[in-house]
Amino acid sequence: MNKLLALMGIGFALVASGCSGGREAAQGNSSESGQQNSPASKEFKVALITPGRVSDAGWNAMAYEGLKAIESELGAKVANAEATGSKIEDAMRTYGQDGYTLVFGHGYEYNEPGVKYAGQFPNTVYISSSGGKTSKNAGTFRFYLEQGFYLAGMMAGKMSKTGKVAMIGINVPSIMSTFKGFEAGAKAARPDIDVKTVIITDPKDVVAVKQATLQAIDAGADFIIHQANEGAQAVFGACKEKGVHAIGSNADQNDDSSGAVVASAVIIAKPAFVEVAREVKEGKYQGGVRLVGMDKGAIDFVVSPKFKDQIPADLISAIEEAKKKIVSGELVVPKDEF
Repeated sequence: MNKLLALMGIGFALVASGCSGGREAAQGNSSESGQQNSPASKEFKVALITPGRVSDAGWNAMAYEGLKAIESELGAKVANAEATGSKIEDAMRTYGQDGYTLVFGHGYEYNEPGVKYAGQFPNTVYISSSGGKTSKNAGTFRFYLEQGFYLAGMMAGKMSKTGKVAMIGINVPSIMSTFKGFEAGAKAARPDIDVKTVIITDPKDVVAVKQATLQAIDAGADFIIHQANEGAQAVFGACKEKGVHAIGSNADQNDDSSGAVVASAVIIAKPAFVEVAREVKEGKYQGGVRLVGMDKGAIDFVVSPKFKDQIPADLISAIEEAKKKIVSGELVVPKDEF
């Protein structure tokens, strides 16, 4: 059961997941230049910081599943905080002060702050789900989601009746890189396809997200893929309203109630989360950038069973063949370096 914990008056919600007797407030007054008040606890404590609610059935939810797997498989005490903007550093500092062994920041925006606080809390490992900055006790694992987006692009490019498709998401490097993969796949299937990028500023503003999606559809897009986190439902709702196809991302969103999701580019987060957490627990972790993709079973592209009969058999075969080539390394999907 999740419990609302007040942490140092920093004004964000901390959710302690599936554990009892958890510490409810950071003690002492560590300075910004800071030392931890005491040596790291022998208890294995793992925290996850997300940019949105873990009930979003997407990016945040799949990371939370990874956290819960660490709890069940490694016996960790786990906690989750939703923190963006200035609250990111508050959360990272508090977890360091509270003696957490491992802190995950789920997104590119957590990379740089993680490296900063890794220097201040040497007994805590900080890992972000994207980014390129590292230190001895800070690093990243990057999901090669571009691979799944490439296959999604193949489907959209081949099946589009209007010759126009759209990508809707937040303008951060990791998301823009997945869009590069989608466009490459779409153009591989149909070189003359028109691929539009629609930028949203706040995925929690579902009205604005839906409006942006409707505008893309009105401009001719009949396939829409998103990187909108909590705004995903607004994207799917607009697609249902206009009778066009949506493609899910990060988690398998094929069962969305809108009935508009034809397939999903999926991250299988549990193995990667558990693997790195085990290394930390055993004292074997070394900071660095770790790329995990289809060859590690971390990425997939899943077609909705409800739509399988509507997808040409030759397209299904082409996607499966491309998947095999990605796994073998014969097909290298483009991605940005950041």
